[in-house]
Amino acid sequence: MPASKSGQPNGTMMAAVLHAPHDLRIEHRSLPTPSPGEVLVRILSVGVCGSDVHYYEHGRIGDFVVRSPLVLGHESSGQIVEVGAGVSPGRVGQRVAIEPGEPCRRCDQCQAGRYNLCPNIKFHGTPPVDGTLSEFVTVQSELAYTVPDEISDNAAALLEPLSVGIWANRKAGIQVGASLLIAGAGPIGLVTTKVAHAVGATRIVVTDVNRIRLSAALASGATAIAVAGSDDVAGEFDAFIDCSGSAAATAAGVRLVRPGGSVVLVGMGADELRLPLGIIQQRELVVTGTFRYANTWPTAIALVASGRVSLDDLVTGEYGLADVEQALTAGRDPQSVKAVVQPARGKSRTTLLTTGAPS
Repeated sequence: MPASKSGQPNGTMMAAVLHAPHDLRIEHRSLPTPSPGEVLVRILSVGVCGSDVHYYEHGRIGDFVVRSPLVLGHESSGQIVEVGAGVSPGRVGQRVAIEPGEPCRRCDQCQAGRYNLCPNIKFHGTPPVDGTLSEFVTVQSELAYTVPDEISDNAAALLEPLSVGIWANRKAGIQVGASLLIAGAGPIGLVTTKVAHAVGATRIVVTDVNRIRLSAALASGATAIAVAGSDDVAGEFDAFIDCSGSAAATAAGVRLVRPGGSVVLVGMGADELRLPLGIIQQRELVVTGTFRYANTWPTAIALVASGRVSLDDLVTGEYGLADVEQALTAGRDPQSVKAVVQPARGKSRTTLLTTGAPS
């Protein structure tokens, strides 16, 4: 990468740019310059999210359509290499995790603290906002959270999906001694399991159709697992969190929630869903969706830095920027859980899913 005499980067950078479904190109782009209040971050790790895969495969998610070239990626970590006016020069050199949503801070939702619902939010890798699958990005300084040495570059990037798990647990009201049913043992289901275990839930049952991922759920703190659609799940739960998007799993999970319990819908499935309304009414269940998260980063950093939650064990493949398409299709392997892209990496490396002790 070109650099100035002061050691700062200059000139151009490389980025992975999506032009249309299955049309991803590695291109030169001008190196961004941080505006007042911003920092320039050298990207060290980017987790591949299901939304990135969906844009790659289909070019859209609902109303968000890739109409012009788009850089994907929003689960990111890096190192600050330059600061804009108004930002302390002392930030240069700091390792950071990037919160990918930039809210307006002026609308009613922002003023109420629900900035994740801001109608004007600019979210990395969501059309038309470019993401972080590039060598450098500029972000607002307050969205670049300093991370301690105890957190690896990969784990710092995965603080973003961990935030989804934290938000889901908050919505479900999970606390010490709670019982929780989780449908889906993909990356979001696993981080949701890890958070529930960390905050003291004493019964955590996870269902999925993939037995390999169910083993990962046990390693993440689940007290029991079940194969969706074939194994019976006994008893009632304080809360049910769906991380699968499966209509059948959701309907089954609702029926297992005790009176006065909570149902949290995280997984993205069909636009419309049939639910057992009679059970919801008779048991006074609270049903809610989730959209990203708000005010989760300090908690996420503390959980990982303290060792209460591990994230590195989720990574099953590390890829260079030139191999982004391999990273985007890695999920087709049933043993794959989380692929990460490291823009500075040359040769890619894949690993099998490990199932060690619960975090």
